Amino acid sequence: MRPRGLLVALVLLAALGGALYYSNKQKAAEAAKPPADTPPKILALAEGDVTKVVLKKGAYETDLQKIGDKWQITAPMPYAADQTAASQLVASAANVSSDRVVEDKASNVSAYGLNAPILEVDVTGKGGKTSKLKIGDDTPTNSGSYAMLEGDPRVFTVASYVKTGLDKSVNDLRDKRLLTFDQDKLSRVELIAKKQDIEFGRDKDQWQIVKPKPLRADSLQIEEMLRKLKDAKMDLALSADDAKKAAATFASGTPVATVKLTDPSGTQEIEIRKVKDDYYAKSSIVPGVFKVTPELGTGVDKAMDDFRNKKLFDFGFNDPNKVEMHVNGKTYSFQKGGDDWFSNGKKLDSVSLQSLIDKLRDLSASKFVDTGTLGTPAIDITVVSNNGKLTEKLLIAKQGSDYVAQRANEPALYALDAKPVDDISQAASDVKPAPPAKK
Repeated sequence: MRPRGLLVALVLLAALGGALYYSNKQKAAEAAKPPADTPPKILALAEGDVTKVVLKKGAYETDLQKIGDKWQITAPMPYAADQTAASQLVASAANVSSDRVVEDKASNVSAYGLNAPILEVDVTGKGGKTSKLKIGDDTPTNSGSYAMLEGDPRVFTVASYVKTGLDKSVNDLRDKRLLTFDQDKLSRVELIAKKQDIEFGRDKDQWQIVKPKPLRADSLQIEEMLRKLKDAKMDLALSADDAKKAAATFASGTPVATVKLTDPSGTQEIEIRKVKDDYYAKSSIVPGVFKVTPELGTGVDKAMDDFRNKKLFDFGFNDPNKVEMHVNGKTYSFQKGGDDWFSNGKKLDSVSLQSLIDKLRDLSASKFVDTGTLGTPAIDITVVSNNGKLTEKLLIAKQGSDYVAQRANEPALYALDAKPVDDISQAASDVKPAPPAKK
């Protein structure tokens, strides 16, 4: 009897386990289903599958098409598209949610303004299939609009933000930049301003002045000018009359600067002129003349010296590996070992040594000297950095009450005020041995 009872118990247990498994599975399936009152999606396409979006509004049509990996406006005229604005439109068109279903089988769509819709959005996706979304009148509460999908008898309401996300004009989607260069890939920039023709060349991330003669450049100043050029935008809301006035104003304006920028795609050019306190620009890549900001006008209205590097040393924020100085007959030699500094094998006080490095790092010219010679140096400083890959030598000579300096193997002369030079000499003499280690 016992084996038989045990067998019965096992059968009952298996049955209960199966029932419990089936029950849990059913609950999971029910939980995965959307609530019965959840309004259905009108469109649910993968954004990556969308190849074309056509917006029809009355007699106007705007076509946005993917060519290669870029969106382009192909109608009403070929225009470059703002890739961010285009992607946002595609995202809105690919996934359209309804607020509710008004009618399952509408017999009179004209009651909702859908026989002649305010806006039609044609979305072409995978396999060339096109879905046509029609948006009609606003709802009585003005909180949304009526909508339907061609081939689907249902009439929906959609939220106002859905219509706003789709109702775009060609000007909303156009690339409004006056210049489209890739700032990270620029190899050459030419600036004609202040009666000077200046050319900048880039070696990796470092800009140099190459014309009218090779000189060290302040890369931050050049990058700031490029940022302002990159931010220059067209005003597409100009009427035809305003556009003609802008062109006439530009023609009579005073030339401020012409900038030519070369990246792997070619060379782009912009010309900027000034009339009273206003600036106007004409670009080589878009037709027309446009008013631009004073920030751009003053940003390119610069002379060569505005872009020259006034810093005497290039080691920047990296601490050097070695500093050697000869100051009025005294010699100082400091070498770094690990995290510590040494002189003649003796460990140095890090605070006093860091003060000297900071003053060398900050040493800047008060102005540039165009003529003359250095004279007899009273101070020479050699700084080795970048693990021995960069060696910079500076010669400093007294000139009146101040100083003039020259970097080794460079023709340029730099005027230096007396105080920073005297402070460096004092800082070198103030470097002291490290305090004895505590027992």
